[in-house]
Amino acid sequence: MWKLKIAEGGPWLKSGNSHVGRETWEFDPNFGTSEEREAVEAARIEFQKNRFRTRHTSDVLARMQLAKANNFSIDLQKEKDGNPINIDTATVSDILKKALSYFSAIQAYDGHWPGDFPGPLFTTATMIIVLYVTESLTITLSSEHHKEICRYLYNRQNIDGGWGLHAEGESSMLSTALNYTALRLLGENVDDGPDISMHKARKWIHDHGGATMIPILGKVWLSVLGVFDWSGVNPIPPELFLLPSFVPIQPGRLWSHFRMAFIPMSYLYGKKFVGPITRLVISLREELHIHPYKKIDWKEARKLCAKEDAYNPHMWLQECLSDCLYSFGEPFLTRWPISYMRKRALYQIAEFLKYEDENSQYICIGAAQKALSMLCCWIENPNSDAFKRHLARVADFLWVGEDGMKVRVCAGQLWDVAFAVQAILACSIAEEFGSTLKKAHGFIKTSQIMDNPSGDFSRKYRHISKGGWAFQVADQGWQVSDCTAEALKALLLLSKCLSDGADYQMETYCYFDAVNVLLSLQNPNGGYGAWELARTYPWMEIFNMTEIYADIIVEHQYVECTSSVIQALALFREKYPGHRKDEIDQCIRKATEFIEKLQNDDGSWFGSWGICFTYGTWFAIEGLSAVGQCYDDSTCIRKACKFLLSKQLTNGGWGESHLSSRTKAYTNLDGEKSHIVNTAWAMLALMKAGQVERDPAPLHKAARLIMSMQLSDGDFPQEEMIGSFLKNGPLCYMAYRNIFPIWALGEYQKLVFQNYQTSSIKQTNIAPSAGNAALKNSASTTAPT
Repeated sequence: MWKLKIAEGGPWLKSGNSHVGRETWEFDPNFGTSEEREAVEAARIEFQKNRFRTRHTSDVLARMQLAKANNFSIDLQKEKDGNPINIDTATVSDILKKALSYFSAIQAYDGHWPGDFPGPLFTTATMIIVLYVTESLTITLSSEHHKEICRYLYNRQNIDGGWGLHAEGESSMLSTALNYTALRLLGENVDDGPDISMHKARKWIHDHGGATMIPILGKVWLSVLGVFDWSGVNPIPPELFLLPSFVPIQPGRLWSHFRMAFIPMSYLYGKKFVGPITRLVISLREELHIHPYKKIDWKEARKLCAKEDAYNPHMWLQECLSDCLYSFGEPFLTRWPISYMRKRALYQIAEFLKYEDENSQYICIGAAQKALSMLCCWIENPNSDAFKRHLARVADFLWVGEDGMKVRVCAGQLWDVAFAVQAILACSIAEEFGSTLKKAHGFIKTSQIMDNPSGDFSRKYRHISKGGWAFQVADQGWQVSDCTAEALKALLLLSKCLSDGADYQMETYCYFDAVNVLLSLQNPNGGYGAWELARTYPWMEIFNMTEIYADIIVEHQYVECTSSVIQALALFREKYPGHRKDEIDQCIRKATEFIEKLQNDDGSWFGSWGICFTYGTWFAIEGLSAVGQCYDDSTCIRKACKFLLSKQLTNGGWGESHLSSRTKAYTNLDGEKSHIVNTAWAMLALMKAGQVERDPAPLHKAARLIMSMQLSDGDFPQEEMIGSFLKNGPLCYMAYRNIFPIWALGEYQKLVFQNYQTSSIKQTNIAPSAGNAALKNSASTTAPT
């Protein structure tokens, strides 16, 4: 049985905070009772049976172990109570206590909430390719790893035989070709798999033009493996790295995540690196292509991309530039003596990647970037200590669920904890969960980044990080604006809202350092990006080479990040009114103006990191409210409330599809289905905007829906993907299904029962949820004591 290990180190690993937040899995055949092993197997079978209807796991393996460690019994059947829901303070309190008890039980001893972080379906395959090419596959992954990864890949295969970019996506060439390849590298035969899965995958690839139709990211990976030719890849010249920093296309000016993928890809392209040509590689050349490998027109292939993958097709200008580089630039740059420039560029890139590896403790900024950097490290020196440190960190990305084992795009330990603290503090019974809050406080405190990147970090294109927080763990070292803001908010609220708040007081410099990071990240337009300041121009997006994602070149500014910073600085200003007062006041004023200008005509805001307009609008209202704006004096807030109310479904909830992010137009889930997290976000936004005082009926309907969805052990159901990035990359935040219902119901209980007498609620017509007609007359309530 697989065992989840928390905050444990190992050979070749370093940590600045004793590995706090680290999550790894170890197979132990003797771990767990026979009943637990049977429960795990039952969960696997249940997921496999229903995988096309229920696309996401509930993280049963991890949560079962965490709950056991905290002497809590979870209900693996996940049944709803089915009892009528009364809208009264006692019922809300009971549901909140049940929810908080469950949520506390799945907290790890180091204070965070471990969980899966599903996203792109091709990240597992890219890691397998690296391990195969570097001859590290059997060293790093045991037979049990192989078994679980194959289980995952088969479980994520669509009915038509392909794999989508994500679990809810239609099949794409990128994921299908790479995942088919990964299964072959793991030892699967051409006709293996349940329901001849490998044959179906190969047929899908052939029916859609073969692997020459794969986007450029896949072309690079298949070229590395030796089943694609580098002459079929549009140029990625490493010489760009030698350009002075004032040139817009200099890689150091690009968005951090793209930069950390583009630079190692340019290294691989510059070397035209190809791994060992094995029998399996030769076989894959025939399996993946519809034409004999030696007869493929690689010059033509570099321009091909399957329509299923072409979310962001190349513009004519980019095509012209690629043609020029391919026909003239590449031959010129590889000819002596000009080829000296390439040699110099490759050396400087190798040194740059080494710097990044060391400063992120070999975790890197994400899974895609780690796979690329690890391969480059091996090419430089296969026997180096650096490569051994890279291999030791592969385990940080592996996660086991009832669907199998996958490579997570990253993890969000700090982000979840910061939100969790605020959700618990929103509840009137927060004091009862003091031990949970103390552990969470300890995690946030220990996770603060205590130093800037080493040396002259600005020459390595890094921003200050001292005092900030990363999205995941401190060892990774990449400061994020909204993570820093939400962590600072959580710390300030802990010291402010609890009777023993003095116990949560941090050293003053911790707050001040965090504020320094936040103030340093504001752009001239008042907005905030995620990781860094914008370093190049929006028009640079015309050179987006990825085909599958949008807005990937530039560090854009977002309503969510900007709002988080406003809220954090406003709260900090209350506690330390004299510290950098003028700068903070100006920062908040400019940020507020940025949010106001970003509002859409229909009253919504586009959310870039969550789905989508519901998420962005909640953040905007929270930010504007933090500076004193309200429904009566803010046109923006009034329009936003009108927008949200117009999207409420008949069952009282909100349900927004990931297609909203892709199409940039509000799209409901299929069948007008509600989503518990969307519903919680809308409730929080409306309550912040004073909806309780104007007309609480929409809130009663929403609260009733959320309460009716609670499961027997206090958990809430895992539903569709609720996170997003780059418009075409939905993510699944596992803890959101617990955090936001708790937060919304906590605020609802305080606001409703503090502001309304029993009679006013009794007289409100609260429509029952669909299928719950028995609840119609159950709206009796009790005045809060």
